[in-house]
Amino acid sequence: MAATSPGTGPEQPVSGPATGRLMQIGEAADRVGLSIRTIRHYEEAGLIVPSARSEGGFRLYTGPDLDRLAVVKRMKPLGFTLDEMRGLLAVLDALDTATGTDRAALLDRLAMFHAAATTRVTALRDQLAMAEGFADTLHARLDHHQRSTG
Repeated sequence: MAATSPGTGPEQPVSGPATGRLMQIGEAADRVGLSIRTIRHYEEAGLIVPSARSEGGFRLYTGPDLDRLAVVKRMKPLGFTLDEMRGLLAVLDALDTATGTDRAALLDRLAMFHAAATTRVTALRDQLAMAEGFADTLHARLDHHQRSTG
């Protein structure tokens, strides 16, 4: 699953030219658009494990690690819990090698995550429409009062 970097759109993978090379946490944070603190939190929560550590003990990340972080980043605004994030990541990891009945069960779980994400996106769109309606109402009142006093 290709992740995206901020501002590049869905076509541009985060891993890009960094695939196969190791990045320290600061570069990983910049490329994915998360803070170093957030990445460390996700590591403590078991969502991401750096692919390696330097001799000095620095966390080192690969392109696939950034892809994993991007999945988590995209789940966060939809209100997925850390456990749900762990669950989806486990499904995505297992799908790479699963066959037969196991694969079918994983695809069912992935479909459930898709349905949940779609439901949450719809709810966010509804909230946004309500917020935009409110902002429009305030704008109309502001215009009305500015015209009546001017």
